[in-house]
Formats: sequence, C-alpha cells, structure tokens
Amino acid sequence: MFIAYAVVGILLAAALGASAFAMATRQEAIVASMTKLSVPDSWPPRLASLKAAGALGLLVGLWVPFIGAAAAVGVVLYFVGAVIFHVRAKDYAIAPPVVLVVLAVAALILRIATA
Repeated sequence: MFIAYAVVGILLAAALGASAFAMATRQEAIVASMTKLSVPDSWPPRLASLKAAGALGLLVGLWVPFIGAAAAVGVVLYFVGAVIFHVRAKDYAIAPPVVLVVLAVAALILRIATA
C-alpha cells in the first residue's frame, strides 16, 4: 500500500509543482484562465504558494504520515474550490481540477491506509 501512496503522492506533487511554477511565472494560459474565472489579480501568487506547499507536504508525507494526510486534505479542498469557481463562471472545462481532486482523494486514502 505504501508504494501506491508513494506513486500517487509523487505524481500529484509533480503536477502541483508544475502548476505552481506556471502560476507563479504568470504563464499566458494560466492568466487567461484566471481572467475567465474572474479570479482577482492578487490571488495567483497565493494560490501558487498553496500548490507548492501541497506538493511539499505530499513529499514530506512519505516519511511523516500526518503531514502527508494533512497535505492531501488541503489539496482536496483547494481543487474542490477550483471546481466550484469553474462551475460558478459557467466554464465547464473542469476535467483538470476534477482529476486532481480524485488523485488527492486517492493520496489521502492511501496515506491513511498505510499509516
């Protein structure tokens, strides 16, 4: 079970890290998406920090189960919020945040099962 958590956690951490980097560097696709969703301009640096913290927490969670579980809960909440923002803006291209919610739930379940 631990190997499953390690694989899911590392993949999710990599996706979060790449997304945090793209958001922090204000890549054009991210800025366009944020504008479409009416996200205030002051939010992207904070959101990038949350993603980076989630990635780091998932990686630390390989050795400290509580941190991994807490990070997974945070990532689930983050991406549930992202899905809500997409739906409120009537933007139904929600596959990426939904996939990340599913991965985060899987990471949480696996981390709890292996603790």
